[in-house]
Amino acid sequence: MSETTKPKSMDEIMALCKRRGFIYPASEIYGGINGFWDYGPLGAQLKKNLRDAWWEDVVLIPCRGAHGPDGQPVSIVPLDTCIIQNPKVWVASGHVGGFTDPMSTCRQCKKLFRADHVADALQEAPWVQALVVELGAPEWRMDAALGAAPAASLERWARKEGRKRAPGAWLVRSLAAEGADPAAITSGAPGTWGALLHWVATGTALGGSFVAACPNCGGDLTEPRQFNLMFHSYTGAVFDEENKVWLRPETAQGIFTNFRNVVDTTRVRVPFGIAQTGKAFRNEVTPRNFTFRSREFEQMEIEFFCHPDDARAWYEFWRKERLAWWQGIGLAGENLRLREHERDELAHYARDGAGTSDIEYRFPFTAPGFGELEGIAHRSDYDLRQHQEHSGQRLDYFDHERGEIGPNGQRKGERYLPHVIEPSAGLDRGVLALLCEAFTVDPARPSGIVMRFHPRVAPIKAAVFPLVNKDGLPEIATKLAADLTRRFARLGGTIECDAKQSIGKRDARMDEAGCPFCFTVDGDTLKDQSVTVRYRDTGAQERLAIEKVEEFLGERLGEGR
Repeated sequence: MSETTKPKSMDEIMALCKRRGFIYPASEIYGGINGFWDYGPLGAQLKKNLRDAWWEDVVLIPCRGAHGPDGQPVSIVPLDTCIIQNPKVWVASGHVGGFTDPMSTCRQCKKLFRADHVADALQEAPWVQALVVELGAPEWRMDAALGAAPAASLERWARKEGRKRAPGAWLVRSLAAEGADPAAITSGAPGTWGALLHWVATGTALGGSFVAACPNCGGDLTEPRQFNLMFHSYTGAVFDEENKVWLRPETAQGIFTNFRNVVDTTRVRVPFGIAQTGKAFRNEVTPRNFTFRSREFEQMEIEFFCHPDDARAWYEFWRKERLAWWQGIGLAGENLRLREHERDELAHYARDGAGTSDIEYRFPFTAPGFGELEGIAHRSDYDLRQHQEHSGQRLDYFDHERGEIGPNGQRKGERYLPHVIEPSAGLDRGVLALLCEAFTVDPARPSGIVMRFHPRVAPIKAAVFPLVNKDGLPEIATKLAADLTRRFARLGGTIECDAKQSIGKRDARMDEAGCPFCFTVDGDTLKDQSVTVRYRDTGAQERLAIEKVEEFLGERLGEGR
């Protein structure tokens, strides 16, 4: 994104999602619930289309028929595992003991914050922004040198903006106390922004890197402590620790625990993958940025099992394959990138030589930076080894095509724990990326907005409009729409037939829904059996014989892909 390019408005995108039925707040009539979202009619179809496209290109026709680094077709089988598993699964995977975030609580307003997000939140906090303006700071970042903060400015901020925006701050409370000495109170202000904010909130010097200032009220935060992100429930009639279970925080572990079952009951041979989509749950303390960080979300995951010696080649293969897939579904351009993790970012399951890459998208709320869309990780043999040790069941694999050559000229075989390459995508984040990418402001359009979805994922594939609701035009339009529906509904989307309002308003509604083609039945249709086709992306129109409409649409929707 160039420096002069203005990020799209997330508020406008969210407003469109509500207005056109893409995404609603969950249980909205009761005030909603933070971190949970419902998909409306258009959103549900868009989400299904993205899921189905992934399923087709991963399970049904893996990698669209491409060969892997071994020169053979890629082999993937599907799985669908339970949300609730035996609690020992999460002990073995490390989630019970290590799936935590460092949390801090404000001693004044009692709000909870992720300690590693406090610095970013302070950058956007209204009370901090007001303090920046009051002090006339030429540069604002946590480690920037401020110099000596004028006592008069600090007192003025505390008595006006601070009293309204940061009532929990030590400085505000101290100056409001009866008999307070402003000169004595403001004399200890430090000279860097991070230290100043810490001092404003706590009245003490910054002793480390954690700025204990509450982004909400300016109060002082507790020292970070670990908080487990998994939701728990109970099975059976007795709610005690013995019957405690967890809602899965990821879909991957169900695949690992079924590795032996899949090998024993199918004809798959390493290298092969197991794929599944499904719900996962994480008790995010601060869900934010629309559906980007939610407490209930859906994943699309592949666990690809390969020999340890081949892991690097397969890792490189999946990095390129998954980036190309997102590009082919409508995210091609400068908003999409592939980023390799630094060594200090690697997860606990990564060993020497293992790597992790993220496919990232530049969302409006991350611009000019990027947010994770999909991770491709070399998990080594960590998960299979953990479950083998904790369960006491053998999860290694005997490979008949490896090992030394025996006297009879045949391979003796080799037994090993496969390494795993994991391409793991967020379905909800994928939908959000498609919405953000498609959202286009166009003042020349009747509505001013057009959603430029790739035809493969568009929730409405085409619309048929009678120009007027009389003279036999509605009957022709209804028959054409019915014919198109019979042929194209399987491609994932509806064929709209709408006779209400003006043609301009109907076009505007279809622009906002992302419908790629609109066909208008008019007076000339009665004369020459032709219709007008309108292209969503350009607004151009042309006449087309009504008998050619199905062929026209089939070519552009990728029928027979």
